Amino acid sequence: MMPVQAGAGALDYFPCRYGASRALFRGPERDLSGAYIVALGGSPTFGKYVARPYPVLLERAVGQPVANLGGLNAGPDFYLSDPAALRVASRAQVAILQVTGADGLSNPFYTVHARRNDRFLAATPALRALYPEVDFAEIHFTRHLLSVLARTDAARFDQLRAGLQANWLCRMRQLMAHLPIRRVLLWLANAPPPQRSEDLDPGLGPLLVTADMLAALCPVSTALVVAVPSPFARAEGPARMHVPLTEVEQARHLPGSAAHHEVAALLGPVIARML
Repeated sequence: MMPVQAGAGALDYFPCRYGASRALFRGPERDLSGAYIVALGGSPTFGKYVARPYPVLLERAVGQPVANLGGLNAGPDFYLSDPAALRVASRAQVAILQVTGADGLSNPFYTVHARRNDRFLAATPALRALYPEVDFAEIHFTRHLLSVLARTDAARFDQLRAGLQANWLCRMRQLMAHLPIRRVLLWLANAPPPQRSEDLDPGLGPLLVTADMLAALCPVSTALVVAVPSPFARAEGPARMHVPLTEVEQARHLPGSAAHHEVAALLGPVIARML
């Protein structure tokens, strides 16, 4: 279920449902009876706090409906657990898939919430054996979990990181197999894809995802678009975002209006060539 914001500064996302999907997506609902494009991803694709996110801007640029299937804090598990949403995506002419972190997936070490993939649910016996000294009872989010584990023991965290990265590649391939043959990977972060993933700062990009991991997906994708907001867009911050007063700090970690315009400008020519 999509949470509904309330209070001063809240934005109406016009939640809608496509087909038999259990999820509510950002609206207004698009007409999918003809040719259309889909955008999948997390909170940046959903356009949290932004009146006109990049799917809306791209739609105007290419002259075709763009269904925004982005989900708040969503990753591949969000879609792989929703066959109806995958059917909608599979019928599109082009699918844009925003790259999300390797932390937000159920894996051999822990499980995440099926809809809100940033929520840590439980450690598996494998993780408890790897970190027997850690109390997982008070940990509720995957980024908090990884921060605790990295501080506890860096050597064991390297083992965990390798497992999460291998799991991410596997699940991304599974997801992309459900998408139309024209598939665009979108990297949207404050820095280009790193050669090594040492930093757990979410502002630097999807956690634990490296340039080599993206390169491994090249055979099953049509294009990779790297969107790093300009200094101007980053300086704008939440100035043109519709943010409740209690959520200003959260908004600082998400792309603002100028960044969404830059993303649409990068995607437009790529999508136009495919159409």
